[in-house]
Amino acid sequence: MTRRAFLIVMDSVGIGGAPDADRFFNGTLPDSGANTVGHIAAARPLRMPHLDALGLGAAVRLASGADAPGLGATPQGLWGAATEVSPGKDTPSGHWELAGVPVPWDWRVFPDTCPAFPPDLTAEICRLAGTQGILGNCHAPGTAIVDALGGEHLRTGWPICYTSADSVLQIAAHEGRFGLQRLLDLCQAIAPTVHAMRVGRVIARPFDGAEGQFTRTPNRRDFAIPPPGDTILDLAARAGRATHAIGKIGDIFSHRGIAHLHKGRSDAELAGHLVRLADEAQPGSLTMANFVEFDSLYGHRRDVAGYADALEWFDTVAGRFLARLRPGDLAIFTADHGNDPSWPGTDHTRERVPVLGWGLGLQPIGLVAFADVGASVCAHLGVPGPAHGKSVLPIATTFDPASA
Repeated sequence: MTRRAFLIVMDSVGIGGAPDADRFFNGTLPDSGANTVGHIAAARPLRMPHLDALGLGAAVRLASGADAPGLGATPQGLWGAATEVSPGKDTPSGHWELAGVPVPWDWRVFPDTCPAFPPDLTAEICRLAGTQGILGNCHAPGTAIVDALGGEHLRTGWPICYTSADSVLQIAAHEGRFGLQRLLDLCQAIAPTVHAMRVGRVIARPFDGAEGQFTRTPNRRDFAIPPPGDTILDLAARAGRATHAIGKIGDIFSHRGIAHLHKGRSDAELAGHLVRLADEAQPGSLTMANFVEFDSLYGHRRDVAGYADALEWFDTVAGRFLARLRPGDLAIFTADHGNDPSWPGTDHTRERVPVLGWGLGLQPIGLVAFADVGASVCAHLGVPGPAHGKSVLPIATTFDPASA
């Protein structure tokens, strides 16, 4: 079996047009009309020749009806747009559904009040941390709350706890004052309590530096609820295939079905892993990657120019990666949700996402489901597919394991 598959998630690179966007909000404003790539391109025409050649501009038009200036190439690859059914616009929901497991429940989101957390949860955090209290206890952007409360954290030693419109508890602490391992142990210990509340993740947010000069360190760790079903990683591993996870994928999938984990301090380092694995990944293997900085550095901070630069940089990475692929490989670029940097608020936006494939020539697939992406990866590799989704690959390109 020589076929390999690469599934690359460009975190938050939505393309507008989600039909249920009016049910999702930034503050009191519904996400109707949000379009991450479309609005960035409207502010500054984008130069992304490699992904546009696969069909990025065409996918934006399909998803939202809008033209994306700079993205006008005639598609040469597999291209379409995917729509999510899970009742969330968060990272686990998007990734799990892409991997064949839609979320079967409504996530719990903490109220936008102060305090945001119920007293019993706050008391348990204090008990596990060995402190008399916590700081924050509200909705807040991560960098802003560290700037505001980091000095008090240094003086008291109390962890900074905050949340957002996502189903998440985030705990920030200074690596020198509080201790990195102590922070990770705290987040791991509180995670079962939080997961039992149907809150999706506990995120450790370590930072360093002096007051007025705090910076996040690269030692973030997510403690997520395990997926409630077999993902494509589980299925590939069970079939004896090598599996590689780049970036946050290990944390998002609770390290299930993953044989090789490739971490990095930045998307630039993760790009090095992706390009290297184009040369080194084993025959028959599955590689899944997440590139988070579109979301974490530019989407949440509503930095249109920075997001545009990041998209154009990533297109050069895609070009290097695609140049190293082999006959029989399938590479799919997609996203997990939107985070329109031109939109009011600071939270994710409910959007359709691109599905752009290399390895099958021109193949328009139209509007598909998130879960169809995972089903297509399994069909290409010739392993049993997930419980949800159907392959969008042409029958002639689907591998028959009986012929191996």
